[in-house]
Amino acid sequence: MSPTERFDGPEQTAITGETVLRYHYCWKRRDLDGVMALYHPDIEYNDFFQNRVMHLTELRDYVRATMPRGPEEALEHSDRIRLDGDTAFIQYRITLRGGEGLVSFRASEALTVRDGLIWRVNEYASLVHESRVANSAADSRPAISRLGLSARQLGFLAQDLQQYFERDQPYLDPELNLQQVAAHSGYSRNQISYLLNQVLGQSFYRYVNQARLQHLLATLATAPQPVRIDELAFAAGFNSLSAFYKCFRQHTGLSPKAYLKLSPGEQISLRARAQDKR
Repeated sequence: MSPTERFDGPEQTAITGETVLRYHYCWKRRDLDGVMALYHPDIEYNDFFQNRVMHLTELRDYVRATMPRGPEEALEHSDRIRLDGDTAFIQYRITLRGGEGLVSFRASEALTVRDGLIWRVNEYASLVHESRVANSAADSRPAISRLGLSARQLGFLAQDLQQYFERDQPYLDPELNLQQVAAHSGYSRNQISYLLNQVLGQSFYRYVNQARLQHLLATLATAPQPVRIDELAFAAGFNSLSAFYKCFRQHTGLSPKAYLKLSPGEQISLRARAQDKR
């Protein structure tokens, strides 16, 4: 059988559709053995985002790391599965929030079926900055990830990092650094740095100061009047007033003094907009 030989016709299309649908449901149900059973012994899995080629013996760990983490989690498909003979085409997106608004990975897979099993997978991903263009998304290609993380795993990293900050509030430490976050989050410094700089478009310290600002704004909502906002800034982890004032104006468009003059309803609205910029 030639590697370039194609199998066409309605019968092959039906086999392809059935195989890929079984693959999809096994993946959605987190049935690792079921997914692995659908790979052809000569499977070649090309993850072009990582510039990585995998075969059957390497795929189990890769699949386990990219499967849904919960029963309700699902990919956001941007088109229906398209079938063409022995090949199925799937498109989906992974949405994150970056320094300049929403960003997402637009991903696509081409799965080729032989003998009722998945014989080739070609997976592509490109980064899209959703809010930088008024009527259309702007595609960009971050430097190829050589960190052992697929686009989907980078999505997991973003979730884990946000949950760690919300749960443990490490930003309250004014001396917090990237090495400390890496040690407590289970990811390497390079992986976190790649996510923040190449994907989300912001520095580590900007990410941390945004978390500090959200903490401060939440504190202001319940703090007795009058407030000493400089003291609250230091309590939130800011290690200089200049960094605090710059971050405050950058994310609210106001000085702290002007913000405190707003009505409670206006403050809630502004806090929501500042949260959207994270």
